[in-house]
Amino acid sequence: MVRVTSVLTSIIAVLLFVKVTHAEDHGSLLADGAQVKKLAGGMKFTEGPVWLPDAHKLVFSDIPNSVLMQWSEKDGLSEFRPSEKANGNILDLQGRIISCQHDGRNVIRIEADGSTTVLADRFEGKRFNSPNDVAIRADGTLWFTDPPWGLTEKPELPGHWVFKLSPQTGTVEVVHKYLAMPNGIVFSPDESRIYIADTGGNKRHPNADFHDLPPSIQCHAVSEEGKLGKKLFHIDAGSDGMAVDIRGNLYTTHRGKVHVYDADGKPLEVIDVPEGPANVCFGGDDYRTLFITARTSLYSVRVKHPGVQTRRAGR
Repeated sequence: MVRVTSVLTSIIAVLLFVKVTHAEDHGSLLADGAQVKKLAGGMKFTEGPVWLPDAHKLVFSDIPNSVLMQWSEKDGLSEFRPSEKANGNILDLQGRIISCQHDGRNVIRIEADGSTTVLADRFEGKRFNSPNDVAIRADGTLWFTDPPWGLTEKPELPGHWVFKLSPQTGTVEVVHKYLAMPNGIVFSPDESRIYIADTGGNKRHPNADFHDLPPSIQCHAVSEEGKLGKKLFHIDAGSDGMAVDIRGNLYTTHRGKVHVYDADGKPLEVIDVPEGPANVCFGGDDYRTLFITARTSLYSVRVKHPGVQTRRAGR
């Protein structure tokens, strides 16, 4: 009996050691004592947050209201400018806002003087479906998804694809054709990988082969020359918008929460949000604030690791 008790005690000690070690190695990614905080509300459907470091403010989309909103700790919430039902937004290498517009069926750039430039609205003469979200490489190319959400007219393209756009030349090329509903898109910190969310098959897809695809997040290799490579793995969960921190951890939005994975798709943490989140981005002066657009409201939470900043030309 004594021997059995001793063995059981040893086993329990080992299990406790493993549990404690695991907790120390994979502790919470939130800052100590951090809680999700509501910053503003009263909107219809918020999306596409992007931090403007020079202005110390966040800009994000309120899609149904066809407006870009802005929030800062100093001035609170106000309207930034009208949009054509903008969704995803990022900064380019010069710090200008790049915006995907549903109603415009285009990708635009908001210039420093407030004017807009349409960077692309067609591929091989056919109008895009409804550009949704966009990521940028250090070479300035923009990679964006084009599902049909927001499309009120008959589609001109035969599929829902991921495109690469060169703002310098205006060249648009397809980089991925084999997704049902491509959505969020983001590069790893070193740009050797790209994560593309697919929210899954549905009957609106023109190709029946994609009707039954389950939601997933695909991770593909990316060559130094900017070519999409082989699929490395996928996560069995969809996502809307996504962001990465400097350690390569992937922050995703699905199932009414923010789900965090490591660079290889291993689940790390789940962050509860009062409303179902649609998109996330890092910001604040130290890029350790995770901003969360969630249905009618904007939220934030402090995290341990800074997010990846858009590389700025000349810096």
